Amino acid sequence: MTMRCKAWALAAALLAGAAPALAEEKVFGWVEKALVEPWGVEVKAKLDSGALTSSLDARDIERFERDGDRWVRFRLKLEDEESGEVFSERLELPLYRSLRLRGAGGTDRRPVVLMKVCIGDIIYEEQFSLRDRGDMNYPLLLGRRTIGHLGLLDVRETFLSEPRCDDDSPLVEHDPEEEEGVEDP
Repeated sequence: MTMRCKAWALAAALLAGAAPALAEEKVFGWVEKALVEPWGVEVKAKLDSGALTSSLDARDIERFERDGDRWVRFRLKLEDEESGEVFSERLELPLYRSLRLRGAGGTDRRPVVLMKVCIGDIIYEEQFSLRDRGDMNYPLLLGRRTIGHLGLLDVRETFLSEPRCDDDSPLVEHDPEEEEGVEDP
């Protein structure tokens, strides 16, 4: 058997072994419904593989200090997709980090907090940069850090899963060690 044939045989064997594992992966579309926890507010979420960090629509964002630590105060204003009601809540959370984004419009600094979101039947604690997304189609954008926990992304499809989380749903806690060596553009 030639070296080339051996390489093809090895590749075929590896792919055959990986096929069952890939078949077990959950598949999500480029737009899914998600629940912002702990309130269970249902919103449309865009899964954006071009973004590293997830983003959440937040208004009236203020940074402040509490007991020598950096915090952020903001207001969520989300329309619940299921009920049509507007959910509004003021939050104060520790500032996880600051994110500096560079784009065509210049440089933007955004606060990042840890929050929980339900996608499918699992609750994920993730980093969310806070930004007024009122002029955007989707109040929630899920970046690669989050998508990497979900499963596979099928960019041809939308709404492949329904959020079904409750008190017994598994929680995937944020792991700061996953961030090492990874930066936003």
